[in-house]
Amino acid sequence: MMNTAVDVALARFQPRLPLAVAYSGGADSTALLLACAQRWPGRVHAIHVHHGLQPAADAFEQACRAFCAQIGVPLSVGRVDARHRCGESPEDAARRARYEEIRRIAGAIRSPDAIEDIALAHHADDQVETLLIALSRGAGLPGLAAMPAVAERSGLRWHRPLLEVPAGAIREWLRCRGVRWIEDPTNADPQYLRNRLRATVLPALDASLPQFRALFARSARHAAEAQGLLEELAREDLERVGDPPALAALRLLSEPRRRNLLRFWLRTRHGTTPTAAQLSELSRQIAHCSTRGHGLRIRVGRGLAERRGDCLVWMPEES
Repeated sequence: MMNTAVDVALARFQPRLPLAVAYSGGADSTALLLACAQRWPGRVHAIHVHHGLQPAADAFEQACRAFCAQIGVPLSVGRVDARHRCGESPEDAARRARYEEIRRIAGAIRSPDAIEDIALAHHADDQVETLLIALSRGAGLPGLAAMPAVAERSGLRWHRPLLEVPAGAIREWLRCRGVRWIEDPTNADPQYLRNRLRATVLPALDASLPQFRALFARSARHAAEAQGLLEELAREDLERVGDPPALAALRLLSEPRRRNLLRFWLRTRHGTTPTAAQLSELSRQIAHCSTRGHGLRIRVGRGLAERRGDCLVWMPEES
């Protein structure tokens, strides 16, 4: 059997072992799990997250258990409450719950060594959709950078080895091996922007610009490189202004540089991301906070930013 895009991508993949694979039962994660299990027999562990968001979730779990038993891969299943709060994106809520549960399960596995690397099955079409969604929201560089091939988070290394492989190539790889997968009915639900892009925009791009996946991926890499430089600058600025940041030192920065630092500080020190409007208002108030009697207290991300003495502090919202 000739080498395909999937085979080439997996040949380049060099994770630390043992490896955990996030496994939903769909085509992409099925191909990733099977390829990894064949390459590193006995060193791969599957993790399935049961969201409980649709009636078919129990059937998905059973199908995942059957496939893992068939290929001899141990499976851990986690259950989460992925319901979203008012004003929160259902997709974002489910994604956060899924990643946290995968991290929790991976931390509990000993096979016999601890798992430090996790493989995710995002592919080239996912990357394009992510970039288009970011553009539709007027995102900055972090959004335009889309998904990284490798990321360090929560003490784990997260890999996306199929990020340059088109979705069609993954399904063809499975069909050539006679492997079946689960089709999630929500993937065809037009209420989700990602599904509408997949059904209408990507086929149009394929017809008029067949190389769009590689071109979009290149743009995402450029954005990621630029964002990396901004984070280096923010890290240096944070060392100068202190943590918590001194208001006087923040006022000395230019407006774009101050916003860059505030965004970095909120994300890295407090795990929250402000909206563009919140960030602009916070920066504006800091610029005018030049006397001791000038107070500052506004909602930012999932909490409150306020003045305490001569410093800016952030507190999470009380539940």
